[in-house]
Amino acid sequence: MNPRFPIYIISKGRWESRHTSKAFDRMQIPYHIVVEPQEYEKYAQFIDSKKILVLPFSNLGQGGIPARNWVWNHSVSIGAKRHWIFDDNILSFYRLNQNRRIYIDSGTALRIIEDFVLRYKNVRLAGLNYMGLCKNRDVVPPFYLNTRVYSMILIDNSLTHMWRGRYNEDTDLSLRVMKDGDCTVLFNAFLGDKMATMTQRGGNTDELYAGDGRFDMAKSLQEQHPDVVKVSWKFNRWQHHVNYEPFKKNKLIRKDGWDFSGINNYGLSLKKVK
Repeated sequence: MNPRFPIYIISKGRWESRHTSKAFDRMQIPYHIVVEPQEYEKYAQFIDSKKILVLPFSNLGQGGIPARNWVWNHSVSIGAKRHWIFDDNILSFYRLNQNRRIYIDSGTALRIIEDFVLRYKNVRLAGLNYMGLCKNRDVVPPFYLNTRVYSMILIDNSLTHMWRGRYNEDTDLSLRVMKDGDCTVLFNAFLGDKMATMTQRGGNTDELYAGDGRFDMAKSLQEQHPDVVKVSWKFNRWQHHVNYEPFKKNKLIRKDGWDFSGINNYGLSLKKVK
């Protein structure tokens, strides 16, 4: 089972690795990968040209923000009510069940998240948590309500907010959504194995993280949201800390006409593999 909403991967300088693209190909999930014009031929060596969308700009020095907003507008232009946007360094996807992280080989997980979101009036952002943040020994709920959602995001196209700034754009958008009184949902039931920031060449590593990039990132988010963000030196680097307590009052609002009873396993089953 595949998702109903379009999927976009934004990518730069990573035509050889293509981690997220490879994962979706294995899972037979349709997607578009969005690249800058000077890199089209390099990506087309490895990816079906029908899956490649070419941006009308290049090397703007603004990180991924222009590409993210272009993707948003593209999804609106094709009539989509929501769209998925993924970073290009997701290795694989997992189902967390009874503290076991189980490899997923289909798009069913994304469809389940979509169906969950569509049952409520006020979920504007949803997505998958990082596998590294839900270890086998951890006790976690199926999802976290009203926190940051990043790297693997389902976005409501009716949002009046769009991507802005240069750093921490995922956290910034999440906070603006919650400040409107709406909800975000970060799923632990389904996880993505994302490579850690700055461990892979390409992307926005050189543009954003060089020099005092860590401090600039943290400080910019504090300037955008001084009421809930603090900056500190921790683990030998600058960190931002967000207080999500004020948003606990944001509650999910059910839509009429949805059946919330019973269990639907969507045909998911465990298979033993070598």
